[in-house]
Amino acid sequence: GVGPSAGSGQGQGGFRTYTWSSGGGPQGANFDFDFGGFSDPFDIFEMVFGERSPFGQSTRRVPRYVLNLDFMEAVHGVEKQIDIDGKRQKVKIPAGVDSGSEIKFSNFAIICQVSAHPRLARRGWDIVSEKEISFSQAALGTVCEIETIDGDVKIRIPAGTQPGTQIRLRGKGVPHVSGHGRGDHYVIIRIKVPNKLSREQKRLLEELEELS
Repeated sequence: GVGPSAGSGQGQGGFRTYTWSSGGGPQGANFDFDFGGFSDPFDIFEMVFGERSPFGQSTRRVPRYVLNLDFMEAVHGVEKQIDIDGKRQKVKIPAGVDSGSEIKFSNFAIICQVSAHPRLARRGWDIVSEKEISFSQAALGTVCEIETIDGDVKIRIPAGTQPGTQIRLRGKGVPHVSGHGRGDHYVIIRIKVPNKLSREQKRLLEELEELS
């Protein structure tokens, strides 16, 4: 007889793709189902059964609220008092959330909106900042203070550092929301070139150029 073979596979949209064993249709034919104008079959379930799925699982959509956080609150985590339907509730925001992060509670959800930091930028779990040093500091090496999300730290910039060099501070980035591990902090070195030079500075640079 004609019928689907045992090798039926899963097609797009969660529907099976049947391969006919003999005659009756092309190999690997896809069968499209018409849901009467509904793009999603679960829209039909919601229309017929309301907020509860016929399979016993609730499909109720909880209300979502936008919560504004500053940069440090997002990376370190914070507890906030918010108004939900006229009631004051305390919510705990875990460390490491970012703009668009959704935190689900029993009867509502929070969408995080995080403001930018004036000197620190976020790249996934990593933090990126810039440090400007003078030409002589780049040539001779120096020690600088760097702002991180945990406070200022001192780093050594080696002699001969080139513009755009990235110095990695391991484990100084954003904590993972899971609570395991942290990203890194990358410091991009910018070298300040003076607009005007004194005669002595110009002479010294010319001598340096001759020696190099």
